[in-house]
Amino acid sequence: MARPVKFAHVVYQTRRYDEMIAWYEDVFEARVVHQDPALAFLTYDDEHHRFAFANLDVLKPYGGDARGEVGVNHVAYTYANVGDLLDTYRRLKARGIAPYWPIHHGLTLSLYYRDPDGNRMEFQVDTCTAAQGEAFMKSDVFAQNPIGVSFDPEDLLARYEGGVDTPELLRSPQGEPSPIPAAHGLT
Repeated sequence: MARPVKFAHVVYQTRRYDEMIAWYEDVFEARVVHQDPALAFLTYDDEHHRFAFANLDVLKPYGGDARGEVGVNHVAYTYANVGDLLDTYRRLKARGIAPYWPIHHGLTLSLYYRDPDGNRMEFQVDTCTAAQGEAFMKSDVFAQNPIGVSFDPEDLLARYEGGVDTPELLRSPQGEPSPIPAAHGLT
């Protein structure tokens, strides 16, 4: 059975965007990898990001609830390789557990799931090294689309089972290369 090899990051939704970024910079001695009015990504170690912040004042302006869904958006776990991620997908699917959002983020290939309480988690595999991921997050390409492109996990699983090699599996859903070079060691 494939298991995650590490805890990757946590994403918070906030209405105190600047305060949250400053607090995590101070407390964790983290540095900002990417920041725009809606999203910020920070790291304190060799991971491309350990924290992300979604600015609800931009993404979900105030409605009826003054708190506005503040809190943890999701936590992420990294798998050793795309095979382990897809084996997990297959195992969970057989148990009736399906991802609600398959997305190719550029620096990760990710499947998002909800637990019985609705807590969200991301199962991911890196498409590059942490240094390449951080460089990508600082690029104009990332700034134009910091979310990524949806993909069909069934198609990816069929391609994996058909023997398609790892770099090809890590390409974006439209067949374009990932915006950063795939780390060929990720098999």
